[in-house]
Amino acid sequence: MRRRLINSTLAVVLIVIAVFGVSLVIVETRTISSSAQDRVESEALRLVSIVDSRLISDEKITAGILRDQVPAERYALIEIEGRAPVEVGERPVGEVIQSTATGEQGEKVTVQESRSSVTEEVGRTLLIIAGVALLAIVAAVLLAVRQANRLASPLTDLAETAERLGSGDPRPRSKRYGVQELDRVADVLDRSAERIARMLTAERRLAADASHQLRTPLTALSMRLEEIALTEDLETVKEEATIALTQVERLTDVVQRLLTNARDPRTGSAVSFDLDEVIKQQIEEWRPAYRSAGRAIVSSGKRHLQAVGTPGAVAQVLAALIENSLMHGGGTVALRTRVTGNQTVIEVTDEGPGVPPELGARIFERTISGRNSTGIGLAVARDLAEADGGRLEMLQTKPPVFGLFLSRTPPKKSVADEAAAQTTVR
Repeated sequence: MRRRLINSTLAVVLIVIAVFGVSLVIVETRTISSSAQDRVESEALRLVSIVDSRLISDEKITAGILRDQVPAERYALIEIEGRAPVEVGERPVGEVIQSTATGEQGEKVTVQESRSSVTEEVGRTLLIIAGVALLAIVAAVLLAVRQANRLASPLTDLAETAERLGSGDPRPRSKRYGVQELDRVADVLDRSAERIARMLTAERRLAADASHQLRTPLTALSMRLEEIALTEDLETVKEEATIALTQVERLTDVVQRLLTNARDPRTGSAVSFDLDEVIKQQIEEWRPAYRSAGRAIVSSGKRHLQAVGTPGAVAQVLAALIENSLMHGGGTVALRTRVTGNQTVIEVTDEGPGVPPELGARIFERTISGRNSTGIGLAVARDLAEADGGRLEMLQTKPPVFGLFLSRTPPKKSVADEAAAQTTVR
């Protein structure tokens, strides 16, 4: 592209120079020739007037007397009737410019000038025009190179940016070039880079969340299947198989919930459910792990409380809190339920050392962990709680107390939701 811009600019300049240069040469040549002819004619008229005045005064007319009146580059011939012709100067050879004037006494004066002087002047003019044309060409080339670099370099940058996007580097450059069209392309690429970055972040976050959320249920399911493989008691097999199927359903719900949150974290399927069933199910699932660690998990507080949310999501939040207490806490883990205002609260606490002060305000941030863990569990739990319209907070650091706040009444439907529901019914 750079070469094309330079060549096109140079071609335009050469065409302009050719058109106007040739015209200028023709005009200047005619002007110089006309000017030389006028000079010779003026010289002939001047000499004839001098000869007239000397004839009237009856003075001598000789070459020596008139030599000072004729320039060295010209030749003059004075013809007087009854007298010998008088020549002043050297007669030019080749083509000449000539003018003849006749005086009042009948004398005739002829002035000649070699055309070579005109040719030399035309040559000097041509050199000047050629010099100006050369300067114009050099200036045009420099301008074309600058303009080509101004346009080609941004295009090269944009191509590199597009290549980076295609290779998985979605960092926007926020670089502009002062050319409206190129800046518009740069804006589009930067917006695309931001969208790709958000998509990659969402995919990586989904992968991290899925690996974290599925790890424990898969381990528990594996243990159930091992017990089925080792036992020969049909009743035990049926019991363990039933529990395994329940865990498979939970795994399916976990995957579906993660996918839903990845598409739109605000999308929820909140319903009113019995909180006791979710707490009981979590305690039964985690009791073997706590028993193996020499610890206990218990529940207390108000019973038969109703909460609004997604049972699977609430179970995942409680599982994250219980697993956090198992890994980082100590002693007995207690799940307490209470009511505050129009909300149901589930508190999860243990007898461990608590959360370090430097981590208290950042405990729900991703990659923040007190030990060598992923630091994802509490962040995912908070996102799940907020997706259902609830919230997850740290109520106390020592001993650690986490509170899951859920609404006791279904949220009011918005106008858009009602319209969508009516459209679905129709």
